[in-house]
Amino acid sequence: MEYFDKYRFEGDPVLLDEIAREMVPLVPPGTEVLAGLEMGGIPVVTALGRHAGLPCAFVRKQAKPYGTCRLAEGADVEGRRVLVVEDVVTSGGQIVLSTADLRGLGAQVQEALCVIDREQGGADALAAEGIGLLSLLTAADLRAAAV
Repeated sequence: MEYFDKYRFEGDPVLLDEIAREMVPLVPPGTEVLAGLEMGGIPVVTALGRHAGLPCAFVRKQAKPYGTCRLAEGADVEGRRVLVVEDVVTSGGQIVLSTADLRGLGAQVQEALCVIDREQGGADALAAEGIGLLSLLTAADLRAAAV
């Protein structure tokens, strides 16, 4: 199994900024809110929102029992077209769970966007839930670049 240290690009402001700039053309027309998933999707969605000029929601794996007690913080998602943003997709499991939660809050979610699709079944798992996967890079792209 290949290990990819995703925090290397998430923690590098110059690289993260460049990644976000390259992701903007992948944002589907009509998107109203970018929803970053805890934890890796948060830096990506913040940088992407800056470049795309779109508001961001920050999606927890589960709502905290104190404070606002909300599952999605930041921009309101109810009745809006929301693009789920994640750093790396492997199985797609967290996107499936978070999309169900967002849809439960009234969000219209049709796609998810990630920096890297590891090509390990995530796209198929998402398609089964009516979610199209868009990616900036794939595992094959990274292997080809490493040669």
